[in-house]
Amino acid sequence: MTIWVLLALVAIGAVALGAYVLFGGPRLSADVLRIIEEVTESEVPELVEGQTGYASSGSIKLWYVDLSRASPEKGTILLLAGMGGDALVWSRSFVSAFLDAGYRVVRFDQRGTGLSDWIETRQRKDAYTVGELAEDAFAVLDHLKINHAHVCGLSLGGMVAQELAIRHPDRVDSLTLMSTSPDVADRTLPSLSTSYLLSAAWKGLPLLRYRIAGGEKNLIKERIAKTIALGLSPSHDEVRDMAQHVVYDLRKRRGLHLAAMYQHQTAAAISRPRGNLLAHLRVPTLVIHGETDRILPVEHGRRLVSTIPGAQGLWLKDVGHVFPYPGMSEVMTAIFSHLDSATEGAEGAESKEVSSKS
Repeated sequence: MTIWVLLALVAIGAVALGAYVLFGGPRLSADVLRIIEEVTESEVPELVEGQTGYASSGSIKLWYVDLSRASPEKGTILLLAGMGGDALVWSRSFVSAFLDAGYRVVRFDQRGTGLSDWIETRQRKDAYTVGELAEDAFAVLDHLKINHAHVCGLSLGGMVAQELAIRHPDRVDSLTLMSTSPDVADRTLPSLSTSYLLSAAWKGLPLLRYRIAGGEKNLIKERIAKTIALGLSPSHDEVRDMAQHVVYDLRKRRGLHLAAMYQHQTAAAISRPRGNLLAHLRVPTLVIHGETDRILPVEHGRRLVSTIPGAQGLWLKDVGHVFPYPGMSEVMTAIFSHLDSATEGAEGAESKEVSSKS
């Protein structure tokens, strides 16, 4: 093969790659583009309802939002987001489901995200841990004078929720652990495969054009295209909700802090294994996991169920590492059944304690 042929092949490859980046990836429909146009041309609605403020966890300030529609409430739900996620990562429909059922909902920007303090200089050698993230969550509960809560965590948030229950079991009414793991470094559990990582990176290349171009519309397109690339089909209302959240974050908050993704990933990787500690846990637990999750394979969820005494599992067929899950109505039914059962169990235990004292 002559140098000229080789150069020609390289040039053709570069053109093909450029075309893939520019024109590949999920196509956004005319309706989706219309919604994006409407959202960016309109005044952004206020997406944060309820009481907001800052709690202190050591020297770190954490922004929170506390919302309730009922008095008295059925209980408090503490939501813990996944890697790099802030308080607004939870869809309004998910939060509203708890509010409509009579629960108080507390969520906050994890350290490194949103309006909470951003950690700029942490490297792996002095990284914070999942345990420290758990103490952040309890700092929020203490600030709000909440003695106990139902804790719902997604992915990294599920690991934080486990630490909460291990450290302060008397403060946790129940655990809902979604798409998470007892220990991401456990070599007896399957890990993220190199082939999947490369495939995901290849599929994600076309989305770079939105990030490179920048601006509100392109960042909205990136968010929606990512959702579609995960195999989800967001409704027009969900598209509008995502678009409004992106615009709100850019105009009224601080946007995305990419370093937090690395910091949270490091926290999960270096934190202590929880298996032996979870085996002694006595907190009602529901584990929800997609059977085709390639980030944290379903064996991680099954290990949680087999380790935590009395834990129940909900395995979602043909579902990967995504949220909201397809078929959220089934998921919410399971969560509310779990919360009701945990509440009834706590009330029964309390009445037995009163009887024994009397």
